[in-house]
Amino acid sequence: MSLSRVLLVGGSGFIGTHVAARLSARGIRVIVPTRRRERARHLLPLPTVDVIQMKLDGPALDAAIAGCDAVVNLVGILQGSYGNPYGREFAQAHVELPRRLVQACRQAGVRRLVQVSALGVSEDTASLPSMYLRSKADGERVIRESGLDFTLLRPSVVFGPEDKFLNLFARLQRLLPVVPLARADARFQPVYVGDLADAILNCLTRPATVGKTHEIAGPEVFTLGEMVAQVGRWSGHPRPIWALPFTLGQIQAGVMGALPSPLMSTDNFDSMRIDNVASGPISPDLGVTPTPLAAVAPAWLSRHGSRFAEQQARAHR
Repeated sequence: MSLSRVLLVGGSGFIGTHVAARLSARGIRVIVPTRRRERARHLLPLPTVDVIQMKLDGPALDAAIAGCDAVVNLVGILQGSYGNPYGREFAQAHVELPRRLVQACRQAGVRRLVQVSALGVSEDTASLPSMYLRSKADGERVIRESGLDFTLLRPSVVFGPEDKFLNLFARLQRLLPVVPLARADARFQPVYVGDLADAILNCLTRPATVGKTHEIAGPEVFTLGEMVAQVGRWSGHPRPIWALPFTLGQIQAGVMGALPSPLMSTDNFDSMRIDNVASGPISPDLGVTPTPLAAVAPAWLSRHGSRFAEQQARAHR
């Protein structure tokens, strides 16, 4: 499929930044809608990227999609208010936004839509243990029933230099003498952000991915405890990991979820009841070879140790 113009929804975020860079490198015009232009200022140097401050509804969205060859939706949230089957924020981000994008695509005559969902989602929504997963599943259903040329991607937890996952645990181990960890035995198969971005780009150009749902994960499976311990070693300040019993872990998640900027929530805790592990190898249609965590993560995690050493030296001058 030939591409000249793509609407990248959620393009100012961690994953979107890498996708925008790859599209721009191909000379493709990228439209990145955002409610606050300031959040996307890091994209402005990319020569073919247009950042538009707008709300993702109404005529502005219709106008942004008009003339595009494809739409990529990366929008996702990890926390939101409680509801049954999910709260308002999850409904807006994971279900209503995809529905609005489908409507705008139909109106503009845009056929191609790539939606990034999450590993652990299944079509049996009622069996899913968290609001996050249930809302992602309903969002997938909207896409499947759209009649568009869609591809659904289900990544495991995504890591990279700017991630909020490995870097968070590096910071915590820099500050804490011991890391109390809920769901330490939860299993993940982390995928490198560069591999996910390449897969998204390949989906846009490979007809074989149309109408498919693809899992995408890295080459290795870790427990959460194993990952956190490895992050501590790579960042230069390893700490003992205290695997919390179920009840204490649930309490920890509830307390952290009540913070102004939650690091975790009870819904995140519930999500980890399902292993974040792919059912098989990456489809060759995605055109990526998964990158091992150890091949790239130590390079940026070691900077946490360097910054800590610098801070300590300044404190003792």
